[in-house]
Amino acid sequence: MCVECVKDKCPDRGRTCLETGSYLLNFQGCAECHKKEPIKIEARQSGTEEEAAEEDAEGGEEELITFDHVCSECGHIIAEHQYTFCVDGEYQEYSMTCMLCGRGSDSISVLPNDPRKVGLGVF
Repeated sequence: MCVECVKDKCPDRGRTCLETGSYLLNFQGCAECHKKEPIKIEARQSGTEEEAAEEDAEGGEEELITFDHVCSECGHIIAEHQYTFCVDGEYQEYSMTCMLCGRGSDSISVLPNDPRKVGLGVF
């Protein structure tokens, strides 16, 4: 991971969680070749992690996706991207951590009406 390639290291992206792609507004340019060419995604891996502490009563799994943002000109690794998804009870939980794309997390109800918003009168 290269701090010199990004404008802001791990910017706060709020509820934005990218499973793929790149946050190009934060790309300063490659620190190795000094070019601002399109970024390639390489070494993409996906799978599930079953850890007893993270499993819910239904035996839920966490999906983990990782890949590298790489300069298409010289092959320099700009950042490592990590995205997770899991179902935790009545909610889908998303999170993202990446020096280029930033960090973000979100939680969405699997029910038609989110129980957290019912009391607020928001649908």
